[in-house]
Amino acid sequence: MAVPLTDSEKRKQISVRGIAGLGDVAEVRKSFNRHLHFTLVKDRNVATPRDYFFALAHTVRDHLVGRWIRTQQYYYEKDPKRIYYLSLEFYMGRTLQNTMVNLGLQNACDEAIYQLGLDLEELEEIEEDAGLGNGGLGRLAACFLDSMATLGLAAYGYGIRYEFGIFNQKIINGWQVEEADDWLRYGNPWEKARPEYMLPVHFYGRVEHTADGVKWLDTQMVLAMPYDTPVPGYKNNTVNTMRLWSAKAPNDFNLQEFNVGDYIQAVLDRNLAENISRVLYPNDNFFEGKELRLKQEYFVVAATLQDIIRRFKSSKFGCRDPVRTSFETFPDKVAIQLNDTHPALSIPELMRILVDVEKVDWDKAWEITKKTCAYTNHTVLPEALERWPVSMFEKLLPRHLEIIYAVNQKHLDNVAAMFPGDVDRLRRMSVIEEGDCKRINMAHLCVIGSHAVNGVARIHSEIVKHSVFKDFYELEPEKFQNKTNGITPRRWLLLCNPGLAEIIVERIGEDFLTNLSQLKKLLPLVNDEGFIRDVAKVKQENKLKFSAFLEQKYKVKINPSSMFDVHVKRIHEYKRQLLNCLHIITLYNRIRKDPGKSFVPRTVMIGGKAAPGYHMAKMIIKLVTSIGDVVNKDPVVGDRLKVIFLENYRVSFAEKVIPSADLSEQISTAGTEASGTGNMKFMLNGALTIGTMDGANVEMAEEAGEENLFIFGMRVEDVEALDKKGYNAKEYYDRIPELKQVIDQISSGFFSPKEPDCFKDVVNMLMYHDRFKVFADYEAYIECQAKVDQLYRNPKEWTKKVIKNIACSGKFSSDRTITEYAREIWGVEPSDVKIPPPNIPRE
Repeated sequence: MAVPLTDSEKRKQISVRGIAGLGDVAEVRKSFNRHLHFTLVKDRNVATPRDYFFALAHTVRDHLVGRWIRTQQYYYEKDPKRIYYLSLEFYMGRTLQNTMVNLGLQNACDEAIYQLGLDLEELEEIEEDAGLGNGGLGRLAACFLDSMATLGLAAYGYGIRYEFGIFNQKIINGWQVEEADDWLRYGNPWEKARPEYMLPVHFYGRVEHTADGVKWLDTQMVLAMPYDTPVPGYKNNTVNTMRLWSAKAPNDFNLQEFNVGDYIQAVLDRNLAENISRVLYPNDNFFEGKELRLKQEYFVVAATLQDIIRRFKSSKFGCRDPVRTSFETFPDKVAIQLNDTHPALSIPELMRILVDVEKVDWDKAWEITKKTCAYTNHTVLPEALERWPVSMFEKLLPRHLEIIYAVNQKHLDNVAAMFPGDVDRLRRMSVIEEGDCKRINMAHLCVIGSHAVNGVARIHSEIVKHSVFKDFYELEPEKFQNKTNGITPRRWLLLCNPGLAEIIVERIGEDFLTNLSQLKKLLPLVNDEGFIRDVAKVKQENKLKFSAFLEQKYKVKINPSSMFDVHVKRIHEYKRQLLNCLHIITLYNRIRKDPGKSFVPRTVMIGGKAAPGYHMAKMIIKLVTSIGDVVNKDPVVGDRLKVIFLENYRVSFAEKVIPSADLSEQISTAGTEASGTGNMKFMLNGALTIGTMDGANVEMAEEAGEENLFIFGMRVEDVEALDKKGYNAKEYYDRIPELKQVIDQISSGFFSPKEPDCFKDVVNMLMYHDRFKVFADYEAYIECQAKVDQLYRNPKEWTKKVIKNIACSGKFSSDRTITEYAREIWGVEPSDVKIPPPNIPRE
């Protein structure tokens, strides 16, 4: 098959990016050369590809700054309610292409770079991912920032500028090995340090109750240095800010102590303070109660709240406006969204500032705090819930512990009044968990201290109300909402899949990019021969391109006409990568048993990182690579089945693999995946979904019609019933011969001949303590996969289902999600006002 056009060749023919004006092209070239010469001090004949990348990044950045300044000026004058999205993770990926897309600069840059004898795609590949997140929660925050800017909200993302993001994953002898992600090594062209807004953050110390209020004394102080990154909306000239804090030791750090004369050691000890922003904790859906993590959580909260209050006091009319000296209007001007419980300390910290510093009456302060804060729950897994030891709190944040005790007491008094004599309810609903180690339940603190609590998909929000926070729902049902997650169609369609975006634009115009529900206009084209052909052609080109990438980068050859069966997400038992493994081995056994039979060729790709301390997740990776070693070398199989582990899966990798996928694996045990967002990306990019009725899969099936997804397995009710009855894996092992064969092969060392008992832990878990009931869904999954094969044999019918899926994916735009947060939680209206660009003078 002919090698497809490169994206840059294709872009020359693409209308969706706007025709590059000759003036724009000339300006970009001029700016590029100026940056190469003056910013990087490089002559064209000694410049490296990285120099060219930085020259282009600075050129694009120049187009941002005028809009950025003007947007912030506009907010200062209009004084709208401001939205503060607090998150310990922002999984941003690369910024260059996203900025060009949102500013409508991609064509001009493409042409200018081409004229300079360079290749834009090659330069884009030089940029490091900003990997300041683990997975779904951090990537959701990034999509939300894009949507908030696109919807013209005065929004700010606040988090930590980790020096080291999520580790880079190497696979060595089939095992995951982590290496540090030194993403700032060559500098970050998108951030601007703001030392003038540096703020102090205090830890440890003691509390004194005096006549003129409470004092927190003898603390250790660390400085929070802000770094601002621009967040451009899509073609609306709005540029919002993501502000990430970095820890700095004060200059007198350790010198004011009594370490008389050990000046050298005192300077070296500055590292201790600065370690706070050194590294992202690499756990996804797992709580590890480390003191450094608690410090990170308080660090971001304390710095951010000072910033919020400074901005509240000094906005437009500043001190001259008497309204602003009172905090009465604070909730009318400020909304704080807590992305999971990680920034939960916002609640006691806001109380501390209002009561201790601003001398607001306690009950008034509590009312303000509740009206300001809202909490998003992201998981129902008990091991993921944050429960901090009281002893750690007492040492690190003594005043906050007092405030939490007081808040809890008033809360329990309230519960006791509503449910007299129900002591067990008081125990269940307390923020403080009694026991050998007293703990603070941060989720309970968030529910009590927020005016809105939301889950992230309808089924998850129901579980939140009727199971996780059942008692709280009975107390205040009006507090609980659903906000089904979404993804930004700019990055996850226009940027990563220009071929598909283009054929859609040809049929229905460009408006769907900011109003994704317009994809419904594709429904009448489900039987359109031309459109069916175009969709199939784009998919095939994407598969060829991804095959070429895998070959060039990882030296693996795959059959581009095989079905691309893709399972990419963090490795976790609840996500059931093991169920996929059982299917692969079953398929392998069937081919070996009857090699003459016709099989639909498949390339199964599994990718994702395992938390470094999660033994079972690491074993799962080893199992996948071991299965690949056997299957891929078996001459009987040929290219009918290939198993590839995708190393170092991350945002920039997702942008390559998702557009090439035919089948999307979303196979968590029903009731465990809060929403999922990868599922939505695959749907929008023309893959069909095989999945359980879990998370947002339920709503995907509702939108597209259940017959247009491959839904299988237990529903939440079935899982609950099986729990009541007692799940016995051996029952399935004894009853299903193909399953028994697979397990015996893994067990006997068929896939690990040099180390026959390599996978004994995996088999033991599956047989005797599998919380996620892999065997219970095995038969249904195998049957469902047979239906996938059957449909794939009929390319036209397959593509029709693909078109229906794309046409029905509009609900899953983060623009829709953010519009709902804005109206139903934050009390603001999205705006389509286009701020005038910098070249047009202001009225």
